[in-house]
Amino acid sequence: MNEFEVSELKENTYFTAEVFLDKTFVLLNNFTPVTRDLLKELTDWRFLKVYSAGQVTDKAPSKGPRPAPAAVPADDADADAAALEPLDEDGTEEEDDEEIAEIKKTYKEFLAYITSVYTFYSTHKKFDIEELSQKLRDLCLFVKDHKSDVLRITPTQEEVTKNYLANHSLRSTITAIAVGLQLRMPLPKLIELGIACLLHEIGMIRLPPQLYMTDKELSQADRRQLFTHPVISFQILRDADFSQAIQLGVLQHHEKENGTGYPQHKTGDKISLYAKIIGVACTFEAITASRHYKESKNPYDAMMELLKNEGNQYDPAILKAMLYTYSLFPIGEYVYLQNGKVGQVIDVNPESPKNPIVEIPGEYDENGNLVRIQTNDTDIKIVRVLTRKEREDMLATLQTKRRPLPKRP
Repeated sequence: MNEFEVSELKENTYFTAEVFLDKTFVLLNNFTPVTRDLLKELTDWRFLKVYSAGQVTDKAPSKGPRPAPAAVPADDADADAAALEPLDEDGTEEEDDEEIAEIKKTYKEFLAYITSVYTFYSTHKKFDIEELSQKLRDLCLFVKDHKSDVLRITPTQEEVTKNYLANHSLRSTITAIAVGLQLRMPLPKLIELGIACLLHEIGMIRLPPQLYMTDKELSQADRRQLFTHPVISFQILRDADFSQAIQLGVLQHHEKENGTGYPQHKTGDKISLYAKIIGVACTFEAITASRHYKESKNPYDAMMELLKNEGNQYDPAILKAMLYTYSLFPIGEYVYLQNGKVGQVIDVNPESPKNPIVEIPGEYDENGNLVRIQTNDTDIKIVRVLTRKEREDMLATLQTKRRPLPKRP
């Protein structure tokens, strides 16, 4: 494997073989040129070198995968006999499947419950800890049984704006529980982790909403006030007699491995395990969440931002668990494959986080189910993530396609 200094690479050049980051993750194939944006991102990520078995060339390859199509056409056989397949708000195909509908219903019920917990505390200044523990037990089992489907659910901008704290808390908690499952935490610990993550922002309700909902840059005074929320959350849970492990998870969720976090500038093993998991989970959620003052990043970019671990902010063991929870190309992401097709990531490959399982939008098997494919390092390799525009065009086209009826015996 040859090493190449990023500072010496030039845009519009090609490699004669695949390019890797850290000798593990595929960065480019030999048909994709080096771009200015890529060089900037590598520099921003502080990747100084890349690796390839090939060499750099100015000559473009004579053959390669076609540019990503705007959409993958569905099989038109029996199309006229089927009803139109609508798309739901998070971009996934609305299956005529009672289980999927029940999963989405249960998700919304948990969201309503979290909203009620925050509302009840703001008006009564207390929690029903027994009920909260039971609900988190149910949520842990729900995530365990339906992880790949739950991780694909994305709230709309309207839902986020309507109740930011509840949405952020639920999405972060689901991710934290999924990471805890990857770390093989026992159920009692998962429940504690879930409670800590669910309530890690409870102190926000004592702060002016404009501090965390504003579309303007905060002043130094505002930032100092916002940075008090972990301490306020800790005090609330201490006064309510939650366990010390839950209290510390909430207090320390903004601490960093390198001591640059807050409020106590803890480092390394002085930060609780719950706090480390919550910190990664809520950072991932914040990067991918659409807010009224910023455009969200796609899950792949969010994962790459975490994995670069600039300044060693996060525990590598937690990042590895996060990677194996979502895969390098996170669940729900749309990707362009080496064979010219588009797939949506639906599950991880426990043996290789860079080769997840995908569904092919618009392609169905004989039973009327979306075709599923295990990606690999050869003929069904993931080349890249679809851009936002490519994804929107593909989903718009799929709305005009009809799903074939399953064949009758």
